[in-house]
Amino acid sequence: MLKVFSHYFPSHTLFKILTDAVLLCVAIVAALVWQLDAAKVDWRLVVPSAGLFALAMIALNSALGLYRPQRSASARDALVRVLLGVAVSAPVAFGVFWVLPWDHFATEAVQLTVLLLLGSVLALRGALNRRQERALFARRALIVGGGEEAASVEQVLRHPLVSGMELVGFYLPNDAEAEKIDPQRVVGRGMSLLDVARQLRVGQVIVAVRERRGGVLPLRELLDCKLHGIAVHDLSSFYEHISGHVRLDALKASWLIYGDGFRQGRARAFVKRGFDLVAASVLLLLALPVMLLTVLAILLEDGAPVFYRQERVGQAGRVFKVIKFRSMRRDAERDGKPRWAAANDDRVTRVGRLIRRLRIDELPQLFNVLSGQMSLVGPRPERPFFVDQLTRDIPFYAVRHSVKPGLTGWAQVRYQYGASVDDAINKLEYDLYYVKHHSLVLDILILVETVRVVLTGEGAH
Repeated sequence: MLKVFSHYFPSHTLFKILTDAVLLCVAIVAALVWQLDAAKVDWRLVVPSAGLFALAMIALNSALGLYRPQRSASARDALVRVLLGVAVSAPVAFGVFWVLPWDHFATEAVQLTVLLLLGSVLALRGALNRRQERALFARRALIVGGGEEAASVEQVLRHPLVSGMELVGFYLPNDAEAEKIDPQRVVGRGMSLLDVARQLRVGQVIVAVRERRGGVLPLRELLDCKLHGIAVHDLSSFYEHISGHVRLDALKASWLIYGDGFRQGRARAFVKRGFDLVAASVLLLLALPVMLLTVLAILLEDGAPVFYRQERVGQAGRVFKVIKFRSMRRDAERDGKPRWAAANDDRVTRVGRLIRRLRIDELPQLFNVLSGQMSLVGPRPERPFFVDQLTRDIPFYAVRHSVKPGLTGWAQVRYQYGASVDDAINKLEYDLYYVKHHSLVLDILILVETVRVVLTGEGAH
């Protein structure tokens, strides 16, 4: 894993992105050499611009999910990703052509050739993604422990293309028992942890032992591994780096207090507020025609009111009224009792089902962003009734209120739609990751992934 502006990216995924960008750049230059008179082309401008174009197109498709690791490798998923990439990349590419220094030779034939090469590279990547082979340059990992925690880590490491790690076995400290794992995979009995790690060429040691007192953990041996260049992770950091969320069952208050992240400085607040104002204003102008059509559709189907205002809990626990397009019947809560919105809620109107699927019902919240009650990116705001319940039932739930709630968020693009306490727990794990690592780069990444989620309908409710 590589850390870029406090966010973790799989190194093998970055390798694939760079490989495809180089491949596309070389293919574009070769096509230009074949189609054009080399003597009339300033290659000092063309080659670097071809590289920038290739990198921009591949980065765009990365944000759209083409390079996002998948546990399944179905042909349908691969085809959807490639078609989505081509559909979005084509108009963007034509726009990029206008700013590249190719204006005097970029004929329609050249542009079509470049687009065909782009489509070919995307199709090749989609085909390669279906091959569930060992990840290139996967780091060899050793798990310390043999209980439920070790078994859950093994579940993640079973997919090297997802985790970027290859599991070599389990090390049981102090003659512990293999309670939840295959005893045949236990390695290094009677040997020190460092000797086992060296013998198996291990690059990562993952400590999957909940109890840390009474000599259960070989602390000295773990320190020796770290001093010899072997990365050592506890459960919290492992799930944080690999899965982009913070496991509540492996979380301690001391980690929140003494760990890195969770910075809420003035500079970050200033940058985030400026970004919110500019981006929300632009989005509001672009979305205005869609919003007007939505108003008309709601009026025709179910009449007024068009907007729906509801109390939500914001930063520091302050209550505000969120604005959304009404997607449910006017008598949706006639009994006065707040209820979770279900995935196939019979209270949702036909227009409401469509605007929910396309996330159009969320667009009026741009006014909440402009007023400063919300941010474009952050944890989704919940109703006070549910917040009181969840704060009682879920540890550290109130931590998510240390930042402004968002129109979209890390949990929304990484976790399917949920409407229960268990779903709230899972989404909180992603919200805590965002609160810890939030930055402008992560905000932009979430906004781009939100476009992917809307276009593919992932997590729609």
